[in-house]
Amino acid sequence: MATTKSWIKAARPRTLPLALSGIIMGCGLAWFYGAIDALVSVLAIITATLIQVFSNFANDYGDSQKGTDNEFRLGPTRTMQSGEISHSEMKKGMTIVGGLSFIFGIGLVYAGTWHFSHSAFFGFVALGILSLLAAFFYTAGKKSYGYVGLGDLAVFLFFGLLPVIGVFYLNANYWETAVILPAISVGFFSTGVLNLNNMRDIENDQQSGKITLPVRMGARNSRIYHTAMILWGWVATVLFTFHQQESAWQWLFMLTLPLFLIDLKKIQRTKDARSLDPFLKRLSLSTLAFTLLFCLGLILAIS
Repeated sequence: MATTKSWIKAARPRTLPLALSGIIMGCGLAWFYGAIDALVSVLAIITATLIQVFSNFANDYGDSQKGTDNEFRLGPTRTMQSGEISHSEMKKGMTIVGGLSFIFGIGLVYAGTWHFSHSAFFGFVALGILSLLAAFFYTAGKKSYGYVGLGDLAVFLFFGLLPVIGVFYLNANYWETAVILPAISVGFFSTGVLNLNNMRDIENDQQSGKITLPVRMGARNSRIYHTAMILWGWVATVLFTFHQQESAWQWLFMLTLPLFLIDLKKIQRTKDARSLDPFLKRLSLSTLAFTLLFCLGLILAIS
């Protein structure tokens, strides 16, 4: 029987800062525009955490089924790969966490939409279901899109655009075109984490039939692609700040720029694929720090 320690390991806590960055960004932007809703914000954080854990369980399950998690993989040993959690236990785990995600998600969209638009309620419910399906079919199922190079697009949408813009709307009950720019930043940084993961596992993925973008592009072009995403992510938020500037406090997020630049330089020089693994956590935490300082700057700007 799987232990609590094994379930925590399967939940992959180091992925949670990245999952929460988009939610926090959406809440911070809602605050800046004077439309924050505390209940919506709390429910969004809980729902996003549950969906991320569900996604990690499904990823463990799918890669184990396809044999991608094997002795040649350079990343951390997964719980199903090691036998800590069985197939049947993981199915139950996915069912429970997926169910909780759906329940809290319903509460979230009800709190954020029902009082002013029933159609928006059903639209967000559909997006929530789509998020769960996307989390499952990334590596699980017979036609998992992560095995044909579509994972980057999914991460950009479901870690960047959807959480930032969606949470802003659920708080504010209206669209604000400018928030697309910070959403793009979080999307690119999140996709960068996936790209690092795929760069690390490029050889094993290729041998296992998992055709990620690094497998298609090669190691050198993958590093160029990674640098481009990080730089364009920064450009997007700088443009937003220039356009929406109310105070110099809004430039607080610039304090995290050295973290990104130093790691970009090191990644370009790293030749051993295994040595890329620490940069996944570093980029996740840098993205969270970027988001927190950006949102703090927004709050201070209108205080």
